Amino acid sequence: MSAKKQGSWVAILTMIFLFGMISFVTNLAAPIGNIWKADPHVNGSNALGMMGNTMNFLAYLFMGIPAGKLLSRVGYKKTALYAIATGFIGVFIQFLCGKIGSWPTNFVVYLVGAFVSGFSVCMLNTVVNPMLTLLGGGGKKGNQYVQIGGTFNSLMGTVTPMLVGVLVGQITAATKFSDVNLVLYIAMAVFLFAFVVISLLNIEDPEVESEGDAVSPLKYRNFVFGIIAIFLYVGLEVGIPGTLNFYLSDTTAKGAGLDPSIAVKIGGFVAGTYWFMMLIGRFISSFISGAVSSRTQLTTVSCVALVLLLWGMFADPSHLVKMPGFSDGSFGMYNVPLTALLFALAGLCTSVMWGTIFNLAVEGLGKSTAQASGIFMMLVVGGGIIPLIQNGIADKAGYMSSYWVLIFCLAYILFFAVAGSRVQKQPASK
Repeated sequence: MSAKKQGSWVAILTMIFLFGMISFVTNLAAPIGNIWKADPHVNGSNALGMMGNTMNFLAYLFMGIPAGKLLSRVGYKKTALYAIATGFIGVFIQFLCGKIGSWPTNFVVYLVGAFVSGFSVCMLNTVVNPMLTLLGGGGKKGNQYVQIGGTFNSLMGTVTPMLVGVLVGQITAATKFSDVNLVLYIAMAVFLFAFVVISLLNIEDPEVESEGDAVSPLKYRNFVFGIIAIFLYVGLEVGIPGTLNFYLSDTTAKGAGLDPSIAVKIGGFVAGTYWFMMLIGRFISSFISGAVSSRTQLTTVSCVALVLLLWGMFADPSHLVKMPGFSDGSFGMYNVPLTALLFALAGLCTSVMWGTIFNLAVEGLGKSTAQASGIFMMLVVGGGIIPLIQNGIADKAGYMSSYWVLIFCLAYILFFAVAGSRVQKQPASK
């Protein structure tokens, strides 16, 4: 194997590892939200419980474009190192909130930590997506590399809510944020390890087109429709399992009616099952993306996801099915509403949406790809806004009614797949 070829594979494997870090940090927010919901000051509010997730994604709005400019200025390796260092600081701030016992100071510190962590994952996303796409040469191969990275991302997404659920157990008003310190220790250790490893690697920036000046990606029709699609998609991806976790963990009359002693654990495992379905979907897509176009994949999964969510919303709550969970020190199969299974299966569909939307949105942008990635990341703020709106509706009208927000998101993504993603070869006129 040539040195250049070997270097490319080192870069690819490094980006895949960073893809997993994105999911690990992001997916701490929703299960930890159950702890805040139990706080007497929060009084069970789903919207406040989702605030950590909102702050995490709100950071994208402020860091998206600066991250793209940073990438263009200092390159992929230094941007990744800055992102990892920022992630360590963000997790450490969240750890400090467990040392502060008074409300609302502890909650504010937690939100600040989630916001700083959001800067980290925004920068990491800005690095890994365009680099994997460019290393794959764009098109089907570029999407294939993104899907492989997404598979590892989903693995970390599967483990995180399960681990938090097991560590916390039954949540009461006496449950403290420090009960998840082990997860935060792991996160900080992984960030530290990643910083050392990547600092020692020789990662060369992938080559891009050299002719002419880059134009604004906003002049490309497919990119404009694509950033709207990603705004809605990230909200969809986070909203399905996050709200499902709250629904199953809720032991009031609004919840799924699970045994209070195991509700949080089962909620965490069902949410983890959703991310496991995403892992399976991305693993399959990593094999077929070299032959099946992004447009075909996105159209198909959007239609199937619409069926699954609508079915789950109208399913009889008394119709129970068995799903895996962890309680009393062992794994087992537990009764949950059919809705939980249908929503978890939707992970098979959402699994390929990120890669296919990104691939279709930046197709034909050439030198504008780095700038486009920054704007693209800015719109990931939808992962904080959409679930916040959804859970505000859940507080007022119930959990199932809140999923109409996600039905709208899916309808638009289907439009993007069918029509909005058509590439306009020349920049659109002003």
